[in-house]
Amino acid sequence: MGDVVKDLTAGTVGGAAQLVVGHPFDTIKVKLQSQPAPIPGQPPKFSGAIDAVKQTIAAEGPRGLYKGMGAPLATVAAFNAVLFTVRGQMEAYLRSEPGTPLTVGQQVVCGAGAGVAVSFLACPTELIKCRLQAQSAIATTTEATVAGAAAATATATAAAVKYGGPMDVARHVLRSEGGARGLFKGLIPTFAREVPGNAAMFGVYEAFKQYLAGGQDTSTLGRGSLIMAGGLAGASFWVSVYPTDVVKSVLQVDDFKNPKYSGSIDAFRKILKSEGVKGLYKGFGPAMCRSVPANAACFLAYEVTRSSLG
Repeated sequence: MGDVVKDLTAGTVGGAAQLVVGHPFDTIKVKLQSQPAPIPGQPPKFSGAIDAVKQTIAAEGPRGLYKGMGAPLATVAAFNAVLFTVRGQMEAYLRSEPGTPLTVGQQVVCGAGAGVAVSFLACPTELIKCRLQAQSAIATTTEATVAGAAAATATATAAAVKYGGPMDVARHVLRSEGGARGLFKGLIPTFAREVPGNAAMFGVYEAFKQYLAGGQDTSTLGRGSLIMAGGLAGASFWVSVYPTDVVKSVLQVDDFKNPKYSGSIDAFRKILKSEGVKGLYKGFGPAMCRSVPANAACFLAYEVTRSSLG
């Protein structure tokens, strides 16, 4: 139980550090992912990440970059506690003797197992977050499309404030989108992201630490080494699963009554057909820019907190 409590505490601290550092990048990523394909002859809502930042700050102020943070902030303790605790328990199970370092392959297995567990928390949390982050981009595009009709414009403008906050999103989904099941829309692509993504992340993290340490004993590594290992690990997560994240995001913000996509495969095919391969990498720049500092902060905070607890 002592190790469980330590992993719970250290995972919570690491998750909080990751969220504070990374959320603005995540907001821009989701806005780029979820903006509808432009009408032929018209430019997209956002021309790129920098343009998305400028438009968001101009329209909503700096607070707009932190829109949707309430949902992950409310669950960051549970999410990272589960992630690091499940990983820690799997490490204990795979060790031949207490304290024996694990191989990189074993860390990959631990990461995959932790990914299965956190998917059940990640899916509803990300659905709420994505709805809040994406609604302004989607509403603005809709408004432009129907600008010729005053009544339709008013309706589209109202859509810009469809959700008042995380709890409002949750209430709407529970009431209008099939109850609790609606909160788990996109669960399959969430699994497809979290399992291989966390396997890659924890595997790369351990491999790079062992490389820097010159062996399996990584206990003497300094904070600078932990920061580098954490940043590289975070980047490996997104490199391995990014198209899956795009599919997840478009499914979670898709209209419930008039869906554009019938499922993950359909979303993948339609994105590929209408936008090509680059459509599966919308927002990749912000995601990578976020992953390095955010995961560096997360792993450093986790390791320092875990060490301080003995």
